[in-house]
Amino acid sequence: MTAFPLLLLALAILSEVTATVCLRMASAGGGRWWIGVVAGYLTAFTLLAAVLAQGMALGVAYGIWAAAGVALTAVISRLVFKEPLTWVMSLGLVLIVGGVLLIETGAAH
Repeated sequence: MTAFPLLLLALAILSEVTATVCLRMASAGGGRWWIGVVAGYLTAFTLLAAVLAQGMALGVAYGIWAAAGVALTAVISRLVFKEPLTWVMSLGLVLIVGGVLLIETGAAH
Protein backbone atom coordinates (compact mmCIF):
# COMPACT_ATOMS: atom_id res chain seq x y z
CA MET A 1 0.00 0.00 0.00
CA THR A 2 1.23 3.47 -0.84
CA ALA A 3 1.31 6.46 1.47
CA PHE A 4 -1.61 8.12 -0.34
CA PRO A 5 -4.39 6.17 1.44
CA LEU A 6 -2.73 6.93 4.77
CA LEU A 7 -2.64 10.63 3.91
CA LEU A 8 -6.31 10.54 2.97
CA LEU A 9 -7.10 8.70 6.20
CA ALA A 10 -5.19 11.28 8.25
CA LEU A 11 -7.15 14.07 6.57
CA ALA A 12 -10.40 12.18 7.18
CA ILE A 13 -9.55 11.83 10.87
CA LEU A 14 -8.68 15.52 11.20
CA SER A 15 -11.92 16.47 9.44
CA GLU A 16 -13.96 14.25 11.75
CA VAL A 17 -12.28 15.59 14.89
CA THR A 18 -12.77 19.16 13.67
CA ALA A 19 -16.45 18.46 13.04
CA THR A 20 -16.81 16.95 16.51
CA VAL A 21 -15.20 19.99 18.16
CA CYS A 22 -17.52 22.22 16.12
CA LEU A 23 -20.44 20.09 17.33
CA ARG A 24 -19.43 20.77 20.92
CA MET A 25 -19.31 24.50 20.17
CA ALA A 26 -22.63 24.40 18.30
CA SER A 27 -24.30 22.59 21.20
CA ALA A 28 -23.38 25.55 23.42
CA GLY A 29 -25.49 27.82 21.24
CA GLY A 30 -23.08 28.83 18.51
CA GLY A 31 -25.19 28.76 15.37
CA ARG A 32 -22.36 29.32 12.88
CA TRP A 33 -20.51 26.27 14.23
CA TRP A 34 -23.08 24.06 12.49
CA ILE A 35 -21.39 24.91 9.19
CA GLY A 36 -18.19 23.30 10.51
CA VAL A 37 -20.14 20.28 11.73
CA VAL A 38 -21.74 19.60 8.36
CA ALA A 39 -18.64 20.44 6.29
CA GLY A 40 -16.35 18.44 8.57
CA TYR A 41 -18.42 15.27 8.64
CA LEU A 42 -19.15 15.45 4.91
CA THR A 43 -15.43 15.84 4.18
CA ALA A 44 -14.50 13.09 6.63
CA PHE A 45 -16.85 10.50 5.17
CA THR A 46 -15.92 11.43 1.61
CA LEU A 47 -12.24 10.97 2.42
CA LEU A 48 -12.93 7.69 4.24
CA ALA A 49 -14.75 6.42 1.15
CA ALA A 50 -11.71 7.40 -0.93
CA VAL A 51 -9.44 5.47 1.46
CA LEU A 52 -11.58 2.37 1.04
CA ALA A 53 -11.61 2.84 -2.74
CA GLN A 54 -7.78 2.86 -2.60
CA GLY A 55 -7.93 -0.68 -1.20
CA MET A 56 -7.45 -0.27 2.54
CA ALA A 57 -9.39 -2.91 4.48
CA LEU A 58 -12.49 -1.59 6.23
CA GLY A 59 -11.50 -3.03 9.63
CA VAL A 60 -8.08 -1.43 9.47
CA ALA A 61 -9.31 1.94 8.17
CA TYR A 62 -12.14 2.21 10.65
CA GLY A 63 -9.98 0.98 13.52
CA ILE A 64 -7.34 3.63 12.87
CA TRP A 65 -10.08 6.24 12.35
CA ALA A 66 -11.78 5.37 15.62
CA ALA A 67 -8.64 5.13 17.75
CA ALA A 68 -7.06 8.30 16.43
CA GLY A 69 -10.38 10.16 16.58
CA VAL A 70 -11.03 9.18 20.20
CA ALA A 71 -7.49 10.02 21.27
CA LEU A 72 -7.36 13.39 19.50
CA THR A 73 -10.83 14.36 20.67
CA ALA A 74 -9.99 13.49 24.29
CA VAL A 75 -6.80 15.54 24.21
CA ILE A 76 -8.45 18.50 22.47
CA SER A 77 -11.41 18.44 24.85
CA ARG A 78 -8.97 18.53 27.75
CA LEU A 79 -6.99 21.44 26.30
CA VAL A 80 -9.83 23.52 24.88
CA PHE A 81 -12.83 22.71 27.07
CA LYS A 82 -10.99 21.78 30.29
CA GLU A 83 -12.77 18.41 30.37
CA PRO A 84 -11.24 15.64 32.48
CA LEU A 85 -8.60 13.26 31.15
CA THR A 86 -7.75 10.95 34.02
CA TRP A 87 -5.11 8.24 34.12
CA VAL A 88 -7.87 5.63 33.74
CA MET A 89 -9.14 7.39 30.63
CA SER A 90 -5.58 7.60 29.32
CA LEU A 91 -5.13 3.88 29.92
CA GLY A 92 -8.31 3.28 27.95
CA LEU A 93 -6.89 5.27 25.05
CA VAL A 94 -3.70 3.22 25.16
CA LEU A 95 -5.75 0.00 25.09
CA ILE A 96 -7.79 1.25 22.12
CA VAL A 97 -4.64 2.10 20.17
CA GLY A 98 -3.11 -1.26 21.12
CA GLY A 99 -6.23 -3.07 19.91
CA VAL A 100 -6.10 -1.29 16.58
CA LEU A 101 -2.44 -2.22 16.18
CA LEU A 102 -3.33 -5.86 16.81
CA ILE A 103 -6.11 -5.69 14.20
CA GLU A 104 -3.75 -4.15 11.66
CA THR A 105 -1.03 -6.71 12.43
CA GLY A 106 -3.53 -9.55 12.10
CA ALA A 107 -4.83 -8.19 8.80
CA ALA A 108 -1.33 -8.39 7.33
CA HIS A 109 -1.38 -12.19 7.52
